[in-house]
Amino acid sequence: MAKKRGISFTRRMPDNITEELIAVLSSKASFEFKPLFDIILLNLRERNAASGGEEMLRLRAYEKLQGLVSQGAVNREVTGITKKYKGVATRMAALRIEMKALRADCNRRALAKAAAAN
Repeated sequence: MAKKRGISFTRRMPDNITEELIAVLSSKASFEFKPLFDIILLNLRERNAASGGEEMLRLRAYEKLQGLVSQGAVNREVTGITKKYKGVATRMAALRIEMKALRADCNRRALAKAAAAN
């Protein structure tokens, strides 16, 4: 007999990979995964936010990208064996606003925690 799942924990912190995916896919261009990942990796390294190995980061980025595809925020166009990804403008704008609010809330909580520690 399967065990009933209880309340699950959802991480409500800013996600650097998703933020970068949204930033890159908000342009009107379409990308294959490899060039898209190269741009994301470069941006994360500039922000000093690329932790873990490159292969693990690639897997996490692909998983986040597939999540955006399943949400309808990104269109996937398959031509033969080539897959190209392009953001849906209206959904990308909504996700960008949500991520900014999440980042602001996290920063506010961190400042409050630091002030309480002093």
